[in-house]
Amino acid sequence: MTIRFLLIALLAATPALAQNVKPKPDPKPETPNLIHERHTHQHNPDLPTVKPTPDRFFTTRQSDIVLPLPEEQDAFVFAVFGDRTGGPDEGVNILADAVRDVNLIEPDLVMTVGDMIQGYNRTPEWMVEMTEYKAIMDELISPWFPVAGNHDIYWQRGETPPEGYHEKSYEMHFGPLWYSFKHKNSSFIVLYSDEGDPETGEKRTSGDGQKISKDQLAFLRAALDRAKDDEHVFIFLHHPRWTAGRYGNDWNDKVHPMLVEAGNVTAVFAGHIHQMRYDPKDGIEYVTLATTGGGQNGTVPDAGWLHHYHVVTVRKNQVAMAAFPVGEVLDVREITAELHEQAGNLAATPALPAGKISPNADGSVETIVSVEIANPTDYPIDYTLTPESRDDRWSFFPDHAHGTVAAGKTTAVRMKLTRAAGPVDATFDTVRTVLDRDLLAPGYRYQIPPTEGAIDVSLENIVLPTDLPNGYLALDGERDAVAVESDLATTPDGPFTVEGWVRVRGYGNRVGLLAKSQGSEHAMFISGGRPDFAVHLGGDYRRVGPASEPLPLDTWAHVAGVYTGRALLLFIDGKLVDRIEVAPGMEPRSNDFPFYIGADPAGGGRPTSFFNGDIDEVRMSRGARYTEDFTPRRRLRSDADTIFYYPMDLLLGPIVPDAGPTDTSGRTVGAPRLISNRN
Repeated sequence: MTIRFLLIALLAATPALAQNVKPKPDPKPETPNLIHERHTHQHNPDLPTVKPTPDRFFTTRQSDIVLPLPEEQDAFVFAVFGDRTGGPDEGVNILADAVRDVNLIEPDLVMTVGDMIQGYNRTPEWMVEMTEYKAIMDELISPWFPVAGNHDIYWQRGETPPEGYHEKSYEMHFGPLWYSFKHKNSSFIVLYSDEGDPETGEKRTSGDGQKISKDQLAFLRAALDRAKDDEHVFIFLHHPRWTAGRYGNDWNDKVHPMLVEAGNVTAVFAGHIHQMRYDPKDGIEYVTLATTGGGQNGTVPDAGWLHHYHVVTVRKNQVAMAAFPVGEVLDVREITAELHEQAGNLAATPALPAGKISPNADGSVETIVSVEIANPTDYPIDYTLTPESRDDRWSFFPDHAHGTVAAGKTTAVRMKLTRAAGPVDATFDTVRTVLDRDLLAPGYRYQIPPTEGAIDVSLENIVLPTDLPNGYLALDGERDAVAVESDLATTPDGPFTVEGWVRVRGYGNRVGLLAKSQGSEHAMFISGGRPDFAVHLGGDYRRVGPASEPLPLDTWAHVAGVYTGRALLLFIDGKLVDRIEVAPGMEPRSNDFPFYIGADPAGGGRPTSFFNGDIDEVRMSRGARYTEDFTPRRRLRSDADTIFYYPMDLLLGPIVPDAGPTDTSGRTVGAPRLISNRN
């Protein structure tokens, strides 16, 4: 379940009030970053306000701003539940979730629109279902009012029913088949849409079975007369008869004109069709609900095929309506500091695959990996683990795994990974594990954002192609980088050199380029387009640069930082631009953070300060390769002093292959693009 906290602002105020709805505003210069208007949901006029008076507003500050206060008037909220039936018996759990949600909202009252129980059975089974439904609804702290639907009334299929089917049982245990009541200068009228064929008494959901009797019509006329001085009248029934078709024209010919004549009928609510609809007509809002635990195919949930309930706010001159998906209301009092912390800890606990994938020389793989899923919280969690790859030669068994991990426990999921023989080239991709988890607190299922982890790949058996065009990586400046794990990017004890080719597309205030810093190690930054190089020596950073001028945009440049053991040097395009002497014998302070290409490690080792531009030919070496001006090679080489070397000519999924003497592959962060044929 996604925590969207969605209010589908489905309905407007009564069409009679539409003339008061404000037109869409022109784009405002004071909100240049607001790219659409749908945030406002302004279906109704602004709520009335009054000027503040000393008895209602108090401050000890002086201000030129007068804050208008809400007008004091009676207003109230009610909820409406959709159909419960037509789906599995377990749908009562969705109903219970809706009850839990609505208890957090605390409306004045709750209405239903029928089909509360599965029905279509005999009295003993009917009694069991009735008892279950009422037991769940009785957990509401608000009073609730039933509406009869066909499932609540119809008899066992294939049998001759008693007169009235289950009507007597319904009125004995739920209430009258039609009735009305008043609340805060509004009237609520409940109708019964399954009286049956007036000639035969047969009950059916279409044709003559959907006619209104003279008795009920007389009741409706009397109820409307009793409500003639009310500000609003709300009507509830099961079948949306106004949609005509299978329901015939009884409603539109007899009932609708009566409602229009009354002049104060605001809205009519129904269910039955298990999807939301809105059919305003002649100043009356006709509203059809979907389901609250009933059969639901979920065709397009956000367009009305979903489990939900409506929340209606009533004021003197306008009515607001919104649909809440069941289970989406957060309990403020449940999100304690403890739960907040534990949810954060869970989100920061990834799945941990054990071992590496080692393709054979022909690219084939057949191996079993174990993925550890830890639950560091005091609550159980549900998980789904799914292996994925963009390389369609992979197959997985199982193709996903799900289960529950008890509080404070760990489980291991074993998966068989198989890859058909095929080249390990640009079409290759490794296997990622996508982990979805829900933290199961007493009142809510808190969805943890999915985490993705790639299973390590060893390329020791693979001969990579060498006739590749000279490519480069394009980084977006927002989330793209290459990470080299700390144990693969160990800074030498003594002199070393880091270098690469860069092309800047955009300047930034703080930009990491080749960095393993964080109060230790070393880093080359290119903030404002001006390179500098720093090494942590003797308890503090020693720094050369920044360069006096920024690198030109859209122009390739070679940059190199050198630590000789006695000095730091910064080179741009082979020219020494800065040098400082340092005391001999000091070694860089180490850390366990990744070495980032195109970013800088923040606390915890995550990348930050991203580089916007292109990067190529990144190499780290033992020793001081450059001590005076030189002509940089457009294509570097690997030798015995090379720690790692990334020509950026090939990506194997997220893997950036190392062309140095060891398997020191990097991994992409974000989605850097490999561009061939550097110019």
